[in-house]
Amino acid sequence: MTTEERSAPTRTAEPAEPAAPTGTAGGRRDLAAAAAGVLLVALAIGAGWLIQQGDGSLQVQWPPLLASWDPHLGPGTPAAVAVAVAVVAYGPRLAGRLPWRALLLTCWAGSVAWILSLALIEGWYRGVERRLTTKHEYLRVIDRFDDIGAALRGFTDHIVIGPPGNWPAHVAGHPPGATLTFVGLDRAGLGGGAWAGTWCIVLGGSAAVAAMVALRALTGEHLARRAAPFLVLAPFAVWTGTSADGYFTAVAAWSVALLALAATRTARHPAGAALGSGLLFGLTCYLSYGLTLLAALLTAVLLLGRTARPIVPLALGALVVPAAFTLVGFNWWAAYHLLVERYYQGAGGTRPYSYWVWANFACTTLAAGLATVAGLRRAAVASPAAVRGLRSGASTGAQRLAFLTLAALLTLVVADLSGMSKAETERIWQPFVVWLMPAAALLPDIGRRGWLTAQAVVALLVNHLLWTGW
Repeated sequence: MTTEERSAPTRTAEPAEPAAPTGTAGGRRDLAAAAAGVLLVALAIGAGWLIQQGDGSLQVQWPPLLASWDPHLGPGTPAAVAVAVAVVAYGPRLAGRLPWRALLLTCWAGSVAWILSLALIEGWYRGVERRLTTKHEYLRVIDRFDDIGAALRGFTDHIVIGPPGNWPAHVAGHPPGATLTFVGLDRAGLGGGAWAGTWCIVLGGSAAVAAMVALRALTGEHLARRAAPFLVLAPFAVWTGTSADGYFTAVAAWSVALLALAATRTARHPAGAALGSGLLFGLTCYLSYGLTLLAALLTAVLLLGRTARPIVPLALGALVVPAAFTLVGFNWWAAYHLLVERYYQGAGGTRPYSYWVWANFACTTLAAGLATVAGLRRAAVASPAAVRGLRSGASTGAQRLAFLTLAALLTLVVADLSGMSKAETERIWQPFVVWLMPAAALLPDIGRRGWLTAQAVVALLVNHLLWTGW
């Protein structure tokens, strides 16, 4: 008997529900939602092309994505196609039959294979080794952290453009936890772009596992299993293997997963799980300023668990990383305000809000895939019942899933309206998009492989037709 089985979640008895959505009801509306997603992308491409050709203010070559037109094949092409075919053909069956722990390991392996094969379409050097070594990236400043304490105390002096020695774009655009990760790898003898890229790919693949752990705790195992193939074949894997955002996604996802285990008391030591969630949340906030919005998802988890018990250990854990950085001399708030200044010194000052406020969601459509769009339609339809069920304590797993995915969508809306997410959201929003993906579990069995195929096709087309590198 597993730990999860020994410590079953404490929940109010819920009405029976089928193991999977049945019938074809809503199938046409699902297709209509997917068609609306295609239309949104088409409008973003058309309008973006006119604006970019007119005044260049979008600062992207192939709007709405930060990419350039570059049709090509590569060493990873056969592997990527093979992974996609395997997941479409065998993923749903394996997800339903494998023992739980074997399924988690299989999903991690499948996700890493998908991410890596997509990256290798560009070849090992261009697709993996070089990615984090360009002029914008973290590895360019490793030698400036020989004295880590001094580097952190002076970190804010180099954020804005103007003073000598300002940080590269990604270093300036993130708290120093991101850079220190790669400094740590270098000190451990794992320096260079190959190790950094491998780190992001392997950890990025674990985000799918974290999502499944959280889904099992919050919504039930049958929905977690249904979501598994869609989490593995996520289109945003195109960007997971090309940036540190895949690493950020994993840290954030495990924070949510640990809190889900604590809130539903499916962990052997719920307080320890909550403490671990807080530690990872604190780290997340020092990897990316925008990931403070993860607090909204953590709140949704507590609401779904109908408990406030984890809040104290969660808060204690969340204070550890901020306290450590503050004691060393790094001021998060001061750095953030300087980042806003730098943002408007650069592309953020010219990119029109009127375009990106809606085109960002075209980027999200490409990153999440059409199956996710269709699943979110079903989640939206279920939202009134989900809220009622949450209030009464008698919600079904599908209703809890709808609540979780819509909470993630609301988080994206907040990030979008902030004006600090103009473009590049296909990469930046990965930590939130991963929580949209399980909405595809709400789709019926009929046509399921078709939806998985659509997910794969989006990723393969983007990766083979465009160059998406920084």
